[in-house]
Amino acid sequence: MRAGTGSTARAPHARRGASRARGRLLAVLAGLSGASPLATDMYVPGLPDVARSLGTDAPGAQTSLAAFLAGIIAGQLLLGPLSDTVGRRPVLLWGTVLFTVFSVVCAAAPTLAVLNAARVGQGAAGAAGIVVSRAVVTDLFDDRELAPVFSRLGAITAAAPVLAPLAGGALLLVLPWRYVFAALALAGLLLTLGVARWVPESHPPPARSRGKRTGSLRAVGRMARERAVLAPVVTLACGGAAVFAYISGTTFVFQDIHHLSPALASVVYGVNAIGNMAGSLAYGRLARRWSVETLLVASSAVALTGPAVLLIVEVSTGSTLVVTWLCLLLALTAFGVFFPATVTVAQRRGRAAPGATSALLGSGQFLLGAAASPLVGLFGTHSPAPLAAVMAVCLALATLAAVATRAAGRDI
Repeated sequence: MRAGTGSTARAPHARRGASRARGRLLAVLAGLSGASPLATDMYVPGLPDVARSLGTDAPGAQTSLAAFLAGIIAGQLLLGPLSDTVGRRPVLLWGTVLFTVFSVVCAAAPTLAVLNAARVGQGAAGAAGIVVSRAVVTDLFDDRELAPVFSRLGAITAAAPVLAPLAGGALLLVLPWRYVFAALALAGLLLTLGVARWVPESHPPPARSRGKRTGSLRAVGRMARERAVLAPVVTLACGGAAVFAYISGTTFVFQDIHHLSPALASVVYGVNAIGNMAGSLAYGRLARRWSVETLLVASSAVALTGPAVLLIVEVSTGSTLVVTWLCLLLALTAFGVFFPATVTVAQRRGRAAPGATSALLGSGQFLLGAAASPLVGLFGTHSPAPLAAVMAVCLALATLAAVATRAAGRDI
């Protein structure tokens, strides 16, 4: 009786301790997922200063963005499957340490060549946070818990692209561009400490892939040959292309076409990001009532509706600012459900190699996104039609891939 009473008394404390541990873990994983978006967008307002400081022009300064993106793509393909072989903690720890080191190198870069080389390294190291954090979640949570966990991570990650330029712009009001990378180095140091203290090794030796570490890349090919996994990977890649098109085209649409000031345009971007965050949070609740595959198909179709309506209105009568904004807000809100739903489906089906599955998801998303980014500009920036058309095509493909994803799930 006494033992039972003691156990009962200790139970609430144990639950509170477990809840705090889980909260700290998710906070660190969210930080890891958001570090790369911060490093992508935070110094964008300082690109003119970068060009002047390093003796180059605007296109030259922008090559550092491409260098970072190349690092993210390569890093995910390498580090995701590597974590299946050596464990999650070593990859996360070395990734955050190197992210910190390369951020310092970026801050001190004397030439554009050094900056670009450091940005490749920073992107590759930062990829560890994106790709391995998804694998950690897959390791630690069962299929029922994946949806709410990815819902919360998605909501936090959605804030990064909006907060990054605002934080960078505020910092650049008082300090040179190099201090942006110093701030990123500080963030990397804090993440390193967070990983070391609060992220457990979720992939113990008995569960790891066998064979040489260099052979871990074969796991990527093996998972890519599984139709049930490849379908959501393609779905996410097509959706990612739509997001990159949105990012690359909205400045022209709202500032050049609808003549909003940068401050008002920031309000538009912020409201759209809030819609995206709300969609991510709603996904966790919706997944209690409907299957994740159903939510994936529905969210991709709703996201498609936004740019499709915008394209029709623009071609037929011409779109007003309000119509343009509402159509894009609809798409962004649906993205909040679409992205965590896709990740949930893929990671559930790829439990045999969560790191390799996560690598496929991330690299496909960034690779197709990078290819889609310049399309809006190539088709012209005289109206919202090119942006709407590129997004509509990408989301139509994403919807077809989502339908294929649901069909592939029936064969498992």
